[in-house]
Amino acid sequence: MTGEPARVRQMWHLLEPLHAVLYYAPEAFDEAAALGYDVEERWASYFAWRAAPLGAVGVEEAVRTFHSFAPAMVERYVPGVWATAVPEVVLAARLRAVDRTYRALFGERVEGPEFAEAAALARRAAEAVTQGTAGGLGPANSGLPWPDAPHLVLWQAATVLREHRGDGHIAALAGAGLDPVESLVSFAAVGAAPSEVFASRGWGAEEWGAARRRLRERGLLAADGTATDAGRELRAKVELRTDEEAAAPWRALGEPGRERLVELLGEPWLEVIGSGLLPAENTLGIGKV
Repeated sequence: MTGEPARVRQMWHLLEPLHAVLYYAPEAFDEAAALGYDVEERWASYFAWRAAPLGAVGVEEAVRTFHSFAPAMVERYVPGVWATAVPEVVLAARLRAVDRTYRALFGERVEGPEFAEAAALARRAAEAVTQGTAGGLGPANSGLPWPDAPHLVLWQAATVLREHRGDGHIAALAGAGLDPVESLVSFAAVGAAPSEVFASRGWGAEEWGAARRRLRERGLLAADGTATDAGRELRAKVELRTDEEAAAPWRALGEPGRERLVELLGEPWLEVIGSGLLPAENTLGIGKV
């Protein structure tokens, strides 16, 4: 893959770990526990952290938003998470969690000029998300007030951009005729991650098996569960469409700004990856697609 899609995907690969560390960092679990969430497992705080920009969202909207999760799993946590803490309180705690996490990872450098420059560039890109978009987690996050501290601006911009990409990805999957569980089965089939990794999304063996049968009937899956040529082609089209949907903010930033942001994010990206906080195998296929 070359050209603009490759550059857009590179930015996703760089920004995703800077965003996703929130869901695994001990500092974030401390903040979640202080709010009253059960942190013996991570899902209550995960749904609260991600859904809070939407407000006190109910089951129907949450199921639609958390597209790859089984509805029963979403319903287990949403809207119940708002009985523990209302969205405004969750959002404030989210920024505290990011502040503590980034300071633990990067130390005094969060106060330095390179973080400030990266934050300004990422914010310029993220501010383009509001143009011509409606609904979804991208616009919901873009509508939040910007924090003052550069490292928090960087995290929020990364969040706006990755959620904007996620909104486009859901649209691309729907355009390919893939329902939520079929989306995961087809992704596992092209080697994005082992099928076991996708168990975290709450689909049962019967639902997974039925999705496999439907994909085989469409000629997208072989008998051994791997993708056929047609299945690989369809997934490649989905990823390309996702890159296209995510491209506008990077066009708005411009190529010199994007290249400078790549330079600035290289070292923080390596430190997050090297921290061991993020799982080596993930449901997003980072490093695989």
